[in-house]
Amino acid sequence: MEDASVLDDARLTRYARHILLDELGIEGQERLLAARVLIVGAGGLGSPAALYLAAAGAGRITLVDDDVVELSNLQRQILHAMASLGRPKAESGRDALLALNPDIQVRAVVERLDEARLRVLAQDADVVLDCCDNFATRHAINRACVATCRPLVSGAAIKFSGQISVYDLRDADAPCYHCLFPEADDVEELRCATTGVLGPLVGMVGSVQAAEAIKVIAGMGEPLVGRLLSVDALRMQWHTIRFRRDPDCPVCARRGPAAAAFPGG
Repeated sequence: MEDASVLDDARLTRYARHILLDELGIEGQERLLAARVLIVGAGGLGSPAALYLAAAGAGRITLVDDDVVELSNLQRQILHAMASLGRPKAESGRDALLALNPDIQVRAVVERLDEARLRVLAQDADVVLDCCDNFATRHAINRACVATCRPLVSGAAIKFSGQISVYDLRDADAPCYHCLFPEADDVEELRCATTGVLGPLVGMVGSVQAAEAIKVIAGMGEPLVGRLLSVDALRMQWHTIRFRRDPDCPVCARRGPAAAAFPGG
């Protein structure tokens, strides 16, 4: 069986524009080809994130979503088309990613994951993307990434506002999602279905998530660790807020030593 990370002539041509980047180069592209990516959510954020990671040659993508494609999704969820109406989003997304890049592997997981299952999938990934739309799932993903020392790229978007951050749980000093957004029962949660969201906004946020995941995989640049990047699309203003690990965080305060450097399991 051919090594998934080998750059043959076809791959050298396909990924040439990435290979030309000194910061990424052949070594970074080989890391991408060998990478295991878990994407939770195949909707507004997961669509651009998954498409760009598939186009970049992320070798094995696991796409998780228990929902089906509805007509109201198509205003922003560009992974799906009219022909996908009524289909599970994970399966529709898998087919779209393979149509874009048959050189990769894509697994569709059509289920609502409990914490045990999330931990298993996170353990099998090199990087996890939180592209879901509710706090409960975000916190469950965070706990799974803390438990398995997996880097987490989290994004959110509602109305005209979006935000992205990276929680690199391989670093014992890095904050987790709970450090920035403590879990609480009285948090008011806004949903796109009742509040609305600008279509291109989720594309902006999801694309940044893909870029951050590529940086983490390739080991280049400065990922958004300890920084929350926010965007106001109505005024088209970007802001960065720095934050630190909460030493008393109930989720990550007692986590073990950092995992080995990327890539690794």
